[in-house]
Amino acid sequence: MNKENKLALIKIKTRRLTMIISLAALTSSCMVVGPDYKRPEMKVPEKFKTESMQIQDQVSGNDQKAIPLDSKISWWTIYNDDVLNSLEQQIELKNYSVQAALAQLKQAKSSADIARAGKSPALVAGGINDIGILLSWEVDLWGRIKRETESGDAIAQASMADLASATLSLQAQLAQNYFLLRIQDADIQLLEKTMNGYRRSLEISQNQYAAGVVGRENLTQAQAQLSGVEVQFYKDQITRAQLEHSIAVLVGSAPADFEILPTQLNLAIPSVPQSLPSQLLSRRPDIAAAERRMAAANAQIGAAKARAYPSLSVSSGYRLIKNLVGGSKLVAPIYTGGAISANQAKASAGYQATVANYKQAVLTSFQEVEDNLVELKLLDKASQAQAKAVTATEKSVEILNNQYKAGIVNYQSIVIVQASSLENQRSALNILSRQLNTSVALIKALGGGWSVEELENKEAGSKEQD
Repeated sequence: MNKENKLALIKIKTRRLTMIISLAALTSSCMVVGPDYKRPEMKVPEKFKTESMQIQDQVSGNDQKAIPLDSKISWWTIYNDDVLNSLEQQIELKNYSVQAALAQLKQAKSSADIARAGKSPALVAGGINDIGILLSWEVDLWGRIKRETESGDAIAQASMADLASATLSLQAQLAQNYFLLRIQDADIQLLEKTMNGYRRSLEISQNQYAAGVVGRENLTQAQAQLSGVEVQFYKDQITRAQLEHSIAVLVGSAPADFEILPTQLNLAIPSVPQSLPSQLLSRRPDIAAAERRMAAANAQIGAAKARAYPSLSVSSGYRLIKNLVGGSKLVAPIYTGGAISANQAKASAGYQATVANYKQAVLTSFQEVEDNLVELKLLDKASQAQAKAVTATEKSVEILNNQYKAGIVNYQSIVIVQASSLENQRSALNILSRQLNTSVALIKALGGGWSVEELENKEAGSKEQD
């Protein structure tokens, strides 16, 4: 075949390919079977049962910052702790669970790209006896490819929300562990101060016993009191070390290479902003993930229905020996042993499951917010009451010490009031610990400043890059 004939064949091939592609494009837009997605209706309360309130700063007297409801700031910065800020910034960079979630997101996006590729013709080259080029395309007569693309995109969005949810959970866990560690530091400092005082009391009792002023029971009580506090001191050291190890793993470090130095407790409880239950539907990444999975499952219903209809594929190509080849293939399912109806039932049941999971996620989110709101409100009252108890027992210790020196009361009275004072101070720290950790739990329950708009913006940007 001369050069002119080859060029003529190529022109003919090009025109035929253009006609086939145009026909397929027109045909594929005829019908899309299956239900179009619409988020199910769900009753949402107008307001939370627990009224929003302002939480008093019992620790440092610093100006309060409100729990954020948007992503303009990183939520952990409201606690004004430089060490915490530094640690939180390492979660997205070094935490292996976040890296795993990121890899799963990449998998989901690749699956969506595979589904989207079905819309385009495939061009292959090769052969055994006749080497050539072949273009093939499945005409999307009933919208199966379109529905599978919708499902893939929704799953990719769900994975994006999963990544945000996993990151938020780990950030919250880090903050809570950090606050527990700082409370342990404060408790250790309190116990050290108490032990120093008890050691002085023991020395006084030893001197008094040696002089015959007091009986042996005073000596044994002073020793027992000191030893009991020492036990608590060592237990605190264990707890602190384990919390430090946990934080090390969260930021991707080996415990042996990681250290948080003790410091003075200086943490403020943030105030609670006004929020509506309906806002949770767009602010919690776990709810967004559940909603996107509903959309994906809904699209699969259409894909399953489309498989019950005939499918059409067209092809055209050029073989070096036998010249232009091509054709079309129409296949219609007649008997599949019930597989088609079973696939449709499976898709419908899968959608129903995602609807139930979504509604359960919404209800659970309401519960989490309500739980943390009421806990913060009552812990604030408990903190104020406990502060009064601390002041009262400290005053009692001062009075009884003076009375003991004057010989008015016995040593047993001193031991009792000192133990009560220590218990009240440690209870105050425990309440503060719960306040801090509950505030973090509330931030997480409110979405940590995340918004579904981030999901939509990132997905749009991803498609533009494609």
